[in-house]
Amino acid sequence: MQHERFVAEIRNQCAALRSAAIAAGPDAQVPTCPGWTVHRLVAHLARVQSWARAALRDPTGKDVRAGRRPEDWDELLVWWDEQLSGMIDGLADPASPAWLPWRGVPRNAGSWARRQAHEAAIHRLDAEHARAGNDDPDAVAALVFDPEFAADGIEELAGWLLPSRATANTSTCSGSVFLHAADAGRSWTLRIEPGVAPTFSAGGLEGDLTIAGTADSVYRRLWGRPSHATVTGDTTLLEPLAAP
Repeated sequence: MQHERFVAEIRNQCAALRSAAIAAGPDAQVPTCPGWTVHRLVAHLARVQSWARAALRDPTGKDVRAGRRPEDWDELLVWWDEQLSGMIDGLADPASPAWLPWRGVPRNAGSWARRQAHEAAIHRLDAEHARAGNDDPDAVAALVFDPEFAADGIEELAGWLLPSRATANTSTCSGSVFLHAADAGRSWTLRIEPGVAPTFSAGGLEGDLTIAGTADSVYRRLWGRPSHATVTGDTTLLEPLAAP
């Protein structure tokens, strides 16, 4: 996907998240993130974006730290706007060097644009569920992620984030996971073995566990969000796939 598309997604998803968060109210529970309120959800995203902003400024990573967020709701919203705006400014040139913590990921602003586009999208989904007041996937039926964007999100999570998790090597599960996003015409295979990070490749026909449906539904399911994806086979393999 083009860099400009990711930056546009960040803007659009954050604007929709902000609207949903204000409508729900800061004290509303977030059904898709047990124990979280909308206030905590917004604080989390704002802090992540402050961290990304710092990483864009310091390619060495030596001084990359998240900012300190205010506790007051109105002040938090203002601070979030500042972090978002500063981060987007830092994404102007996709080739600009930047620090990232994930293994095998190009260390440039383009990678941060991709990561933050999906971070914003998934948390926008959380905010929409908070506004709806439940975790039924049909409660946010109006929100459908574009097949190309959702398919990219599947690849970003499975190919970038999961292999870099601190707990990636601790799973005792063994087997293959077949992912099929029908409307995107894409499929992938994840291979999981005890003591090693999952490996990810395009293609495949079947697995010990299959997650199938639209790209939107598979994307949501991989991130542990309410979804209409069909899940069949060895469900113990879902544990090492739990989104970071």
